[in-house]
Amino acid sequence: LIYMGHALSTWGDRMWNFAVAVFLVELYGNSLLLTAVYGLVVAGSVLLLGAIIGDWVDRNPRLKVAQTSLLVQNSCVIVCGILLMLVFNFKEQLADLYNGWILTSCYILVITIANIANLASTAMSITIQRDWVVVVAGQDSSKLADMNATVRIIDQLTNILAPMLVGQIMAFGSHFIGCGFISGWNLCSMCVEYALLWKVYQKTPALAVKAGQKEQQQELKQLNLENGQSPEESSQPLMNETSVVAKSDSPKKHSCCYQMTEPLRTLKAGWVAYYNQNIFFAGMSLAFLYMTVLGFDCITTGYAYTQGLNGSVLSLLMGASAISGICGTVAFTWVRKKCGLIRTGFISGMAQLSCLMLCVISVFAPGSPFDLSVSPFQDLYTHLIGETTLPEAVHSLTSLNTTTPTTAAPTEEMPPLQSYMSVSLLFAGVIAARVGLWSFDLTVTQLIQENVIESERGVINGVQNSMNYLLDLLHFIMVILAPNPEAFGLLVIISVSFVAMGHMMYFRFAFRSLGSRLFLCCSPEQKVEAVDSPSLPTTV
Repeated sequence: LIYMGHALSTWGDRMWNFAVAVFLVELYGNSLLLTAVYGLVVAGSVLLLGAIIGDWVDRNPRLKVAQTSLLVQNSCVIVCGILLMLVFNFKEQLADLYNGWILTSCYILVITIANIANLASTAMSITIQRDWVVVVAGQDSSKLADMNATVRIIDQLTNILAPMLVGQIMAFGSHFIGCGFISGWNLCSMCVEYALLWKVYQKTPALAVKAGQKEQQQELKQLNLENGQSPEESSQPLMNETSVVAKSDSPKKHSCCYQMTEPLRTLKAGWVAYYNQNIFFAGMSLAFLYMTVLGFDCITTGYAYTQGLNGSVLSLLMGASAISGICGTVAFTWVRKKCGLIRTGFISGMAQLSCLMLCVISVFAPGSPFDLSVSPFQDLYTHLIGETTLPEAVHSLTSLNTTTPTTAAPTEEMPPLQSYMSVSLLFAGVIAARVGLWSFDLTVTQLIQENVIESERGVINGVQNSMNYLLDLLHFIMVILAPNPEAFGLLVIISVSFVAMGHMMYFRFAFRSLGSRLFLCCSPEQKVEAVDSPSLPTTV
């Protein structure tokens, strides 16, 4: 049931994340401005509010958090889809009203609502993937690893299939139909997911109790018994808890400044708690992997277009990347059983770094546009004042493509053969590295699940998401500073350097945990590690 709910949730998320970028580009006249603003707002919001969202997850009952996040996320997507349908249908009329301010307000409203949906999705992923899965698995570390791997396989499959479905609907229909389909899907999916969450909650009694609320409930029961209340009345901790806390803390909450600065204190406490965790360096190592251009995002696909790869080839490469990621999840479960969880992360890191060496070689391979003599700022002023030099480059590429049939074949076939060598090495390294990447991601995820106490899972995972978004935001800034294809090789070298620094952090964590036993992958000590791992939360 939890797999079905996660599949429906991620399917809707992937469809919306893919479609909203396309919708924003289409609305703003084939410009990436709205898409860039949306990405910046999303990254900044999770960066600032990640710890606060995690603290909210920790403070409230599991079912309430899951249901609230589900309703807010899907409702925002539905409203945003309806708003986009109105904008697509009445764009010209809206542009004429009040000199276009109504249309601009619609853009701002779409980005704001979509950002709220993303924050609700973050809360949903924290409570389901980082908390519910751990409780359902119980104290069985192997079952937890299998559940994490299955969840990640679902993510990989939906990441490929969902955008394909939406893309076909928008290609053969229209953007208006695409918005309607996504809104209808989220409406139906919300009802089904709500029912699945309730069934999982009923079948798993442990989900009804949170570690952070046990002591408070015991104290409240004692207070209720002293006041002469019946056990039935004392069995309602939520209402009584809020009333008792409100009465006891009322003198402290009279100050308006205290209430206004409470989110800041929560944010600070979350980052301090994250720093004091024994898995701090493991979490930082995962965050450093986000500071890279070596992924199948808009940056890498844009560079591939400049190197002559078309959409069909890129779709095949994305499919190969998904298959590689699934192989990584399967390899994680097998290696963990043979070598232990901590050693799996070390082996995965070495495998990823080894494959990324192909990307470094591609920078200096024949056909690479790497040239540091070309300044990335030479056309910055012209872009800022509105001169579109990029479309001219596109037109020049298309003119070259249209003139190739009329020119001599032997003279035009050699340059593509040279250019494909560099880009082939680049994507071969990226695809092969996905095996180690996803295996390493699952390792760090389970380390956080097993080593963080139950009452701090939300905060720690919220800060982890903030760190991931921070490094992801830095990699976009790095691309903005060097956007030309001639500097992409430098970005590749910087990316591999950050990945190497991340795995150095993980090596420090692993060596502190196992010492010299880290290099004995099939040693008898791995059995002790596997047995002791479920008891780690009690020792933190």
